[in-house]
Amino acid sequence: MRKLSKTKIKERTRRKTNPVLVETLQAAIKNPAWTDVAKLLSGPTRKQTSKNLFEIDKETTAGDTVIIVGKVLSKGELTKKVRICALAISEKAQEKLKPTKSEIVSILKEITKNKKAEGVRILR
Repeated sequence: MRKLSKTKIKERTRRKTNPVLVETLQAAIKNPAWTDVAKLLSGPTRKQTSKNLFEIDKETTAGDTVIIVGKVLSKGELTKKVRICALAISEKAQEKLKPTKSEIVSILKEITKNKKAEGVRILR
């Protein structure tokens, strides 16, 4: 990941209009363990990735905590219990996650709960 200073991230944050995204960025900037996530969130929205359930299933193991900088979509199935932290999730994807008892949380909640970013993987 290319270097990006806190000042540059704060500068990019001022241009964001989504209040939830701004709050998430501010929390990520304050915590050095979440700097990589702050860099991805502060970039253009066209560079945020959307992930389908089958892609998440391929790239994770049971019990993983996964950060998705973008939206979770419903194509495919998830066969294991995974904790998913994303900016957004489609309604169909939420329904498909119920049988696996996977947990869905916002990135902001994960930042406040897991200060050291332990056991977290970023999927791009």
